[in-house]
Amino acid sequence: MLVRAAGMQDIEALLALAASAGSGLTSLPASEDRLVARLQSVEQSFRGEAPQADADYLFVLEDEKGRLVGTSGMLGAAGMREPWYSYRMGLTVAASRGLDVYRQQPTLFLVNDLTGATALCSYFLDASARQGDNARLLSKARFMFMADCPQDFSSRVIVEMRGLSDSAGRSPFWDSLGQHFFRMDFARADYLTGIGNKAFIAEMMPKFPLYACFLSDAAREAIGQVHPDSEAGRAVLEEEGMCYQGYIDIFDGGATLEAQRSQVRAIRDSRNLLLSVGTPGDDAATHLIYNRTRESCRMIAAPARIAAGTLVVSSASAELLRLRAGTPVRAVALQG
Repeated sequence: MLVRAAGMQDIEALLALAASAGSGLTSLPASEDRLVARLQSVEQSFRGEAPQADADYLFVLEDEKGRLVGTSGMLGAAGMREPWYSYRMGLTVAASRGLDVYRQQPTLFLVNDLTGATALCSYFLDASARQGDNARLLSKARFMFMADCPQDFSSRVIVEMRGLSDSAGRSPFWDSLGQHFFRMDFARADYLTGIGNKAFIAEMMPKFPLYACFLSDAAREAIGQVHPDSEAGRAVLEEEGMCYQGYIDIFDGGATLEAQRSQVRAIRDSRNLLLSVGTPGDDAATHLIYNRTRESCRMIAAPARIAAGTLVVSSASAELLRLRAGTPVRAVALQG
C-alpha cells in the first residue's frame, strides 16, 4: 500500500470513492465540478504556492493494483476565510444558600476558539482495505508531512469526528437542536456543510449559551460521541496523543479531538535518516516512511531497521518510495 499526494489524474477514482462513502464523507462530495476545484487547490498547496489560510492537502491510498482505496486530508489553517464554529461544553452554576439550592448545568457555548488550527479532514477507507496497517498508514501519513514542513501548519491540530446518526441518517443532536432553526433534515444540512455552506448555516444557529438539559436524552448522550464507523479512526488518532477537550461539532455533536502539533507522537518522534537498501531482518518493526518530497510525496508502512543514522529497508520498499540508497527519508515506528 502507498500513500501519495492526490492530483487531477485521480478525479474519476475519487468520484467513485466519494459516491461509495455516501454521507460519511461530506468534505469530498461526489460532484465533479467541486472535486475539480478542490484538486486544483490541492495541487497548488503541494507545490507550496497556497497561503496557509487557503492550503488544502489531500492524500490517497493506492493498493498493489494501483486502485485508490482511501483518502485523508488536512487544512493548513481552519476558519481564516470564514468563521469556524464549534460548541464548547462548559458548566453554569446557580446557587442560593437562602433557598438551599445548588445546581450545576452542563452548557453549550457557541465559539470560534479553534480558528487558525490545522484541521484533519476527508478521511475515508474503503471497506475492502480495512485490514492490517492500512488505517494507521492513511491517517498518520499526514503527520509525517507536517513534521517535514512545520512552517506550513499551525501549532494546534484538530479533527472533527463524525457524530452519532442512525441507519436512516438521522442525528439525535440535530433533531433536538438544529432542526428548530432550519426546515431540513440532518442529511441535507450535512451535505450543504460539505460543499461549503457550513458558515452560513452556523450563522443561523442560536448564539446564546444552551443548557444541555433542554435537549432530548438522546441528544445529550450523543454529545462528544463518534459514529461507530469512526471509532477505529478515533483510536488511531488517540494513539498519537490527540484527545477530546470538550469541543463538539455544531451539527451532530461529534467529538473534536485536538493536540499540540509538537506533541503528536509521529511528529515528535520521527527522525531524518538516510535510506539503506538491504535486509531489515525478521524482527524489524513496521515503520512509517516518507520520501520527504512535496509534490511527489510517497509514504509507506514497511519493516525497517535503524542503524547508524540509516534506515534499512527492502529493495521492494525502496522501489515503492522511488528512492535509491543514500537518499534522505523521514521515519517513525508505525505504533508507539
